Amino acid sequence: MALNIDKSIHNINGTELYVERFEQSSSAPVLVLLHGFLSSSFSFRRLIPYLAGDFTVISIDLPPFGQSGKSTSFTYSCNNLAMTVIQYLEEAGVKSCFLAGHSMGGQISMYVMKNRPDLISDTVLLCSSSYLPGAQRHLKYMSHLPFFPYLVRRRLEKTGVEKNLQNVVYNQNLIDDDMRTGYLTPFLDNQIFKALAKMLRDREGDLAEQDLHNIQTRCLLIWGEHDKVVPLTIGQRLHRDLPNSSLIVIKDTGHLLPEEQPEMVHRYMKDFLLDAK
Repeated sequence: MALNIDKSIHNINGTELYVERFEQSSSAPVLVLLHGFLSSSFSFRRLIPYLAGDFTVISIDLPPFGQSGKSTSFTYSCNNLAMTVIQYLEEAGVKSCFLAGHSMGGQISMYVMKNRPDLISDTVLLCSSSYLPGAQRHLKYMSHLPFFPYLVRRRLEKTGVEKNLQNVVYNQNLIDDDMRTGYLTPFLDNQIFKALAKMLRDREGDLAEQDLHNIQTRCLLIWGEHDKVVPLTIGQRLHRDLPNSSLIVIKDTGHLLPEEQPEMVHRYMKDFLLDAK
């Protein structure tokens, strides 16, 4: 099936927001995808072809990642990123939608649910970031120093795209040149390192337990059994704290669920989101 894709950039909440929209039918329910930290819409490239048969898929590059803006005047807090997503959906005329977030995108999804529960029908959280505090005070202070973006770049270069991919993928045979290039390309733009330093200062930490208890949106949590980045124990704790949630664990899978198990993830998402729709 050939995908109908519309790529666009929108001025939203003081930044540029890059959006990919896949629409097969105007009557299909809308599903919004939010990627993880140091990633972009590229991370959903293997999952979207499955989803696009059932949904109008909107994949958003969260600033400062992918092709979205990297301004140092934007506030990169979880709450403001969530409000940016909400503002885009309002301007796009979306009245109700499904939401799916991977890793950091899962945490932003929970902020969206907290702020606008009326906008979100159901949510899928893929190895979602949870329970992380904000940066320590000394790091926030250091992030103001002129050389700090250089340190951020050096740290990422030292780790390297290959090592990062090995850490997030259980099946190492999946790592190929296409994947290497896709995850490396955004970091060839020097502006992202200044924006990442600002993001460190702005990040307020993940939602508190009481906030999670107050989220009534129906949530499906899908976790990789061998996730090294956000371990399964976090998923189990999140399942306990989200009152209307269920948890599915996929064996022989790491953190990068949309890349490793796109067909299986799609099946679980479709069954959950469309079961009573």
